[in-house]
Amino acid sequence: MRSPPFLLPDAGPLITLAYAGQLDLLLRPGWSLRIVDRVLHEVTRNATPSRDAISAFVARRHTPVLETATFRHYRKQMTVAGSDGKIPRKAGLGELALQEVITRFALLEPPQPAVLLFEDHKLARSGFYLPEGSIRVSTHAFLDFLEEKGWLDSAAEIERAAIQAGRKFSQLRFP
Repeated sequence: MRSPPFLLPDAGPLITLAYAGQLDLLLRPGWSLRIVDRVLHEVTRNATPSRDAISAFVARRHTPVLETATFRHYRKQMTVAGSDGKIPRKAGLGELALQEVITRFALLEPPQPAVLLFEDHKLARSGFYLPEGSIRVSTHAFLDFLEEKGWLDSAAEIERAAIQAGRKFSQLRFP
């Protein structure tokens, strides 16, 4: 018997839902929410309008943070950067850490399914392997899903709230 999927949001959906004041929507389907360490770092490292809301949500919900070699490597490189002034690569590390976690899930017996929630076109186009029962879904499609299930009155209202709060997010609908 296959276990229920873990919900793995990338940075974009976390930011959008924080702008809308609706991070709790991540819990509506009843899937176990997990946050990848590098993704959490991306959304909390700088003072932004969404940082405090995301940090408080993760802490309040005791959301498990999945550790990755990708983030450990980045932190090590940051330590070295302090001594030699060379700034380590940051671009794409959140996506790489998500791929690392998905690969780990695929190697489990049985594989752990996941719902990979994203807004970035890079994740829509990426061709990495997903464990059986796993899907990639955009923030828009996730909100539409919640509305179709009756767990949300209006996906458009959430999107509008995020935009009115200053969020500019992708209009990508996937699948």
